[in-house]
Amino acid sequence: MKGNAHILVVEDEQDMLLGLRKILSKQGHHVQIAETGPIGAQKLEQSYFDIVITDLKMPGMDGMELLRKAKEVYSDIIVVMITGYGTVESAVEAMKLGAYDYVTKPFDPERIKTVVRKALKQIALTNENRYLKQKMREVSGTRNIVGDSREMQKVFKIVDRVASTDATVLILGESGTGKELIARYVHYNSPRKDQIFIAVNCGTLRESLLESELFGHEKGSFTGAICTKRGLMEIASGGTFFFDEIGDVSLPIQAKLLRVLQEREFMRVGGTDNIVTDIRLIAATNKNPEQCIKEGTLRADLYYRLNVVSVLLPPLRERRDDILPLAEFFLKRFNRKLGRKICEIPQDVLKVLIGYDWPGNVRELENVIERAVVLATEDTIRVSDLPEKLVEAHVDSGPVFSGLSYKKAKEQILNSFSKEFVERLLRVAKGNVTEAAKQSKMDRANFRRLMRKCGVQLHEGQGDSPCQK
Repeated sequence: MKGNAHILVVEDEQDMLLGLRKILSKQGHHVQIAETGPIGAQKLEQSYFDIVITDLKMPGMDGMELLRKAKEVYSDIIVVMITGYGTVESAVEAMKLGAYDYVTKPFDPERIKTVVRKALKQIALTNENRYLKQKMREVSGTRNIVGDSREMQKVFKIVDRVASTDATVLILGESGTGKELIARYVHYNSPRKDQIFIAVNCGTLRESLLESELFGHEKGSFTGAICTKRGLMEIASGGTFFFDEIGDVSLPIQAKLLRVLQEREFMRVGGTDNIVTDIRLIAATNKNPEQCIKEGTLRADLYYRLNVVSVLLPPLRERRDDILPLAEFFLKRFNRKLGRKICEIPQDVLKVLIGYDWPGNVRELENVIERAVVLATEDTIRVSDLPEKLVEAHVDSGPVFSGLSYKKAKEQILNSFSKEFVERLLRVAKGNVTEAAKQSKMDRANFRRLMRKCGVQLHEGQGDSPCQK
């Protein structure tokens, strides 16, 4: 079996040292050698190794001391001891201190190959477990739910309170605001976190398929039903079920969902037996539920069952304070994914991002940052790496901030945007503050406060011309 591990061999017997290097190199491994313990320790400080193979008895620094040193540098490193028959007891003691295995002299080359193969499997398993735990932390913690704005802090307060309960949750918000992310956060911070989480986007499945997917079907219940199939509602029992775009579900399926919420049971398609399920239901929609009820596309009784606790996710244009933290978060993610080393987003690029209205919300911002990281030819993102529609929508009316901290630059950029926003609305409204406030979807008092904060006032006698104090 070929490999590509980085291996350090430490052995004071020259023939053994060179022999081990030859054996392991032929297996495709990258091998470095050291004739003494101190040289081995120095190499550990200078380079990364997956495996250390060391003699136990060496002058100066023995294998036991080198083991301790290796574990100090890399806690997960694999250390294999080479020992004579007379020191097997010491080798076993070394294993208690963290050594992976030991090989007694003299040994057949196949023995060392077998130990290394097993060690590589152990490394792969450790890496996989670390990856899975990391993904779990990302999905269950707030790391992926970036939001410093006051609007998102309100969301977090509600979500944190409801997560520990079994209450049904209805998440409202435009497409791309992160409704599924909130649903996953609720699940992974609930008593059901060790059970299954199933998400279904109701808008992507036609009605006949959706019914079978949700509730399952009996053999022969329709053409193509060649066997009995369990539905997702049955599979999810004990866990959390997330319905995305519940407003797109047909009225007959809504009736079956209502029964699940009321009775915790349902029937498979073509079935006659009731199937009991224990699920925590979270639903989401990008539509106005009350408007859907008026239009007859959403059952009022289902809505009231779903709306035990509602969470409204604001669009990104209404929480511009989160644009920069989100952009930095996505930059780090795509640096890792694409192997790039883009350290920061320049201030001229930040101004474009903040000035854009983001109709696609957080999902659109994520795509824009990924595109920019892909297209960047240097270790920085340029305005030219952004989509043309962002650049065209941006009017650069402020200075480029240099020599400022991230916090100060962000503050000045936001102030510059707010001033330009207020001035434009007042010009369009011909100086009518009430109309400008209406256009901004703010009440008049708050709009007045924003005017004062930005230093914008109306010229006396010229109601349609805003100016700076």
